[in-house]
Amino acid sequence: MEKPATASDDQTMGTDLERGQTRGIQYADDVDGRRTRRTSTSRSRSRRRDSMDSMSIRQARRSVDPALVLPPQYRTMSFNIEEGRRKSMRAETEKLKESKSSKSKKGAKAGDAKIEFNDIKYHKTPLDELFSQFSSSRGTGLTSSKAAELLKTVGPNQPTPPPSHWVRRTLGYLFGGFGAILFIAAILVFIAWKPLGEPNPAIANLALAIVLILVWVAQAAFSFYQDFSSSKVMESITGMLPDKCIVLRDGQQMNIDGTAVVPGDLLRITMGNKLPADVRLVEVSPDFRFDRSILTGETLPLLGSVESTDDNYLETANIGMAGTHCVSGSAWGLVVETGDRTVFGKIAKLTSAPKAGLTLLQKEILIFVGVIVCLMVTMILVVIIVWVAWLRKDHEGWITVPVLIVSCVSVAVAFIPEGLPIAVTASLTITANIMKNNKVLCKSLKTVETLGAVNVVCSDKTGTLTKNRMSVTDYIVAKKPNTAGKAAALYEDGKPLRELARIGAICNAAEFDASTVSEPLESRKVNGDATDTAILRFTESITVVSSLRSAWRSIYQVTFNSKNKFAINVVRSKSEKEEGTVLMIKGAPDILLPRCSSYVDTNGFVEKMTDTDRHEMETIKDNWSSQGKRVILLAKKNLSDLVFDAQLQPREYENDIMGRATSELILVGLVAIVDPPRDEIPEVIQILRTAGIRVFMVTGDFKLTATAIAHECGIITQPNDKIDDVTNLAFEDDYLESAGIKEVSSCDTDRAHAIALSGADLDILSDSQWDKLCKYEEICFARTTSDHKLRIVKELQARELTVAMTGDGVNDAPSLKAADIGIAMGSGSDIAMEAADMVLLESFAAIVEAVKYGRVVYDNLKKTIAYLLPAGSFSEFWPVLTNVCFGLPQILSSFLMIIICCFTDCAAATAIAYEKPEADVLTRPPRNAKKDHLVDWKLIMQAYGFIGVAETLCSFAMAYWYCERQGLHFSTLWFGFGGLEPGRDQDWQTNVLNTASSIYFVNLVVMQWFSLFAIRTRRLSVLQHSINWYLPPAIVFALLIAMLFLYVPKFHSVLGTAVVPVEYWFLPMAFGTILLLIDEARKFGIRRWPKGILAKVAW
Repeated sequence: MEKPATASDDQTMGTDLERGQTRGIQYADDVDGRRTRRTSTSRSRSRRRDSMDSMSIRQARRSVDPALVLPPQYRTMSFNIEEGRRKSMRAETEKLKESKSSKSKKGAKAGDAKIEFNDIKYHKTPLDELFSQFSSSRGTGLTSSKAAELLKTVGPNQPTPPPSHWVRRTLGYLFGGFGAILFIAAILVFIAWKPLGEPNPAIANLALAIVLILVWVAQAAFSFYQDFSSSKVMESITGMLPDKCIVLRDGQQMNIDGTAVVPGDLLRITMGNKLPADVRLVEVSPDFRFDRSILTGETLPLLGSVESTDDNYLETANIGMAGTHCVSGSAWGLVVETGDRTVFGKIAKLTSAPKAGLTLLQKEILIFVGVIVCLMVTMILVVIIVWVAWLRKDHEGWITVPVLIVSCVSVAVAFIPEGLPIAVTASLTITANIMKNNKVLCKSLKTVETLGAVNVVCSDKTGTLTKNRMSVTDYIVAKKPNTAGKAAALYEDGKPLRELARIGAICNAAEFDASTVSEPLESRKVNGDATDTAILRFTESITVVSSLRSAWRSIYQVTFNSKNKFAINVVRSKSEKEEGTVLMIKGAPDILLPRCSSYVDTNGFVEKMTDTDRHEMETIKDNWSSQGKRVILLAKKNLSDLVFDAQLQPREYENDIMGRATSELILVGLVAIVDPPRDEIPEVIQILRTAGIRVFMVTGDFKLTATAIAHECGIITQPNDKIDDVTNLAFEDDYLESAGIKEVSSCDTDRAHAIALSGADLDILSDSQWDKLCKYEEICFARTTSDHKLRIVKELQARELTVAMTGDGVNDAPSLKAADIGIAMGSGSDIAMEAADMVLLESFAAIVEAVKYGRVVYDNLKKTIAYLLPAGSFSEFWPVLTNVCFGLPQILSSFLMIIICCFTDCAAATAIAYEKPEADVLTRPPRNAKKDHLVDWKLIMQAYGFIGVAETLCSFAMAYWYCERQGLHFSTLWFGFGGLEPGRDQDWQTNVLNTASSIYFVNLVVMQWFSLFAIRTRRLSVLQHSINWYLPPAIVFALLIAMLFLYVPKFHSVLGTAVVPVEYWFLPMAFGTILLLIDEARKFGIRRWPKGILAKVAW
């Protein structure tokens, strides 16, 4: 219900704004806004602890904080807008070159968002035109009738919850994969029992139907478990929008529900208000700032503006977005979008939507299911055709309709490895838990299965490859370099050194923790960036930082960001003796040194900087950088004739300061900071390289610094003069050689070796140059931003590489989310960890274990399938086929087939998930996700052609040998079609055949024990492999299950089982031993002749 706001008598926004009123609706979670922001750091740490406890392979009902999941999507869309604009500009200037659309294979959804936001011009459209477009007015807002009409047209202002599709998902769990076949089989067997089995329905058919139903339900349950991940994103998001807000309608301020806001409304925004919709700011107070951290992850509030500050709709300061809130000042905004059409709504929908498409493992299993189903359908058709064309006419009583149904079901049961879904889910879950014990936290089953295919790792430098313990080693003032250890002794007499210390203390965002401020310097805890921390400790080692800071008052600050690569602090001295307003700046020398026109000399005077001076500084800087040191330049500039006020005109003041910082800076000095690589990193890089994985460094450091660290880490092994740069990508293959230049770039080889590029280089690369770049073995990306990281990931993926990206900052979240495997460090930000697929809790070295077990899980799944197929598929099918085609009795009952698949084999198949890595797991290249399938012809040959044939022949031999010994001759059964042995009755023959069926069953169960040991390794001898202590209990379980159904008398009459004579337990052991020895000989041949025929056909 709309009602006039009673808090104010003002009727126009102009007078309201002049009075600077900050009244408005306060929301429960905003009342203590300032106090909340002060405690955000501690709350963040608490949240990280909670999230680390809750993140696991099964995130059942884990509540999701929108502040963690929305920023990656927002940053990705912002990047896509910039990327789209860049490509559009290139297309205009290079019309002859057509963009390779085929190379945008991934991220189609993000691309749609890019195009959509590129078309939005609300931030650039003149205000009068916008008011006219929305039929609104500055002085009166919308009319009530127009607002009511729009509400019916555009709908309420609230995000639409995504459809649950619970019916479709439930049907998928129940009837996906082999589920539909099992369900149909169970129904058919029920029908075969009754009514087709009347007047004497077979109890065995009822038992089989019940077991099939149980297996069907169990498979559905495991499918549900594997797929289940409950994200409460939309529930959390809905709570981020305000319940009430103030708008101007009919010339009056109205207090309305947030859901009733419509495009064209004039929204009143005051401190503490949350924005219910996207607005174009119409009027703002000088101190108007709004917090966009819910969308961007940035903690600092953004200064609002009436004019557009960026071509990018998502980055401009004159657009207020739904879900953000005002932290100071007041403003009026014209509502331009509501509900799902807001940026907040679009991101919420993208974030809440389930990931489309199948994972790599799901695709592999789908292919396997397809092959099995085709074989099964073919064999069922063979059975039906044989029955229709022959048996129904010539042997009418041999297979009746109920028996035919059971025979077809038996074929289905024989081909379907019912234990596979259980084994797959168990294998992935077990492996994820093993990785967790190794300090690697996997957040989804998809992570585990994809790790084995990773062939490129893009690693951040600071804190990942290095110790993140930076310290100043050298400094230079007055053109004279010196070591940091000598600075304290030179401080009192060195005026330029005192100036360096002053800027190092004041233009520094790091702070000593109050709880440790009295402790020795090396023991003090510092809150802040690693670079600032190093400079703060250096400054404190030569003087007292607090006394320097107390002498100056900060007026305005520009924080460091990866695009500007510098930080500014405008300060004013509290003492009249000192100079007035001073701009202090600290940042990258390659950015700031060209801006310096003078320097502080030995006596503290300002001297003009000559080209020779500049060259000397460049030489020293490059020398330090080549040693792997990060170089920071500190400079200042005295300010005068300031036109704007920092408090009343913050936007104009900032623009003025940024302009003044582009020239006439006074160089005070440079400091060199070292962050040594972690001790274990060179070995880790070498292991990954041996495993066929390329490791690329992606860092914001200067190119020489990055290259030096890459050398120390082993990422680059070539000497500096052999490292290519962007010019080597500029020419087509063989161009230099054809031009008569004998020195050929390494990019002319099939796999080029080393190259170092900067972020600026990446901006100008064409698709063909990216093709060349991706062939390099060693790459160092320097001076990169978060946008560059995201582009690197997408370009590598477009060239069919499986990419893992590491990162720990808020801005790394988009690239972490886009990568095939996003890897966050345990010490990183909450947003990075939420966006990542995997978290390394302690060290980057744990990635070796992650890759190892990513490959192991795939190996173990292959072993599981190789174990399940011989007895659970191949050996079960032949009794049915011989029954139909050769008139033999079905020597293995359908019920015992189910027992093998779901009980005796299932425990062992699950135990295989605990197999330790084979010795060569990290010496093999990564599997090719497109070519290396989970089930290929080699595995089929091993499972069916070798083990399956052996088990089938031995089981047939044992069963019919028993019949011969009992007087039931094979000649009687061969094309006997149910004929009786002369002189014997039906009951006697049935008992003999029941025992023979049980012998066939026992033979399979026992030989599978030896098959289990045979498939434990693919190339090594089983004696060379570590013991899996889960296998003996699995074997004992299989034995107990077999004895339960064979030695409990009540099962005999119902299920057609019988007691098996003791000798038929030991003969299969001899067969299994021979099988194991033959397989050991095969593996020896593979090891002895690695390029021989045995190795080529090895699974």
